[in-house]
Amino acid sequence: MRRADRLFLIIHALQGRRMALPARRLADSLGVSLRTVYRDVADLQTSGVAIEGEAGVGYLLRKGSDIPPLMFTAEELESLVVGTRFVRAFAGKRLAHGAQSAMLKIDAVLPAELRGRAERSRVFVPQRWYEAKTGIVDALHEAISARRVLKLEYCDADGSTSTREVEPLCLACWGAVWTLGAWCRLRLGFRNFRPDRMQFVATGEIFAETIERGLEAYLAHAGVPRQRIE
Repeated sequence: MRRADRLFLIIHALQGRRMALPARRLADSLGVSLRTVYRDVADLQTSGVAIEGEAGVGYLLRKGSDIPPLMFTAEELESLVVGTRFVRAFAGKRLAHGAQSAMLKIDAVLPAELRGRAERSRVFVPQRWYEAKTGIVDALHEAISARRVLKLEYCDADGSTSTREVEPLCLACWGAVWTLGAWCRLRLGFRNFRPDRMQFVATGEIFAETIERGLEAYLAHAGVPRQRIE
């Protein structure tokens, strides 16, 4: 867990409490040592967060220093929980970790009643159904973020194979199928490739998006206005 996330969770664990929270409970819930908790609390106090208490006794936020709680409806919370389940099942480890971290932060500030209702959602996404295929999604996601030119060995729907160099721009999920949107240097145009039909390696070249060959142009080519992507 990143230190910034840990500090966030400490603050919200103390929010609204009437009795001091022992450092041991904080350490157990965060999965860190007592020394780390002591150091983090001291750093928060130094930075101006109104935490009272001491090691061996426990900690409280000074009265009047509570942070306003996040206001979600039960339906909004269930949407976040279900969305996290979809990300974990389909989007690879990188985004799954991000989704879980975000939910941990939200969970830290929820009233117990709302937290329980959200966790009882009956919309499930069996993770094992797709998890074996998500490694390539992680690799392509990383290539898109780093703007790495990829060399593909691609097999199309007719069984024909070709070698391409592409500039990867985005990923789209169509249920059980992903597609990679890219600029194809062989065809000199935008193309969509299915990850399950490709073998690829990074060439070591970094490309620069341009107006003609970047994401905006790809979306326009696909007939999807950028402002409608959410």
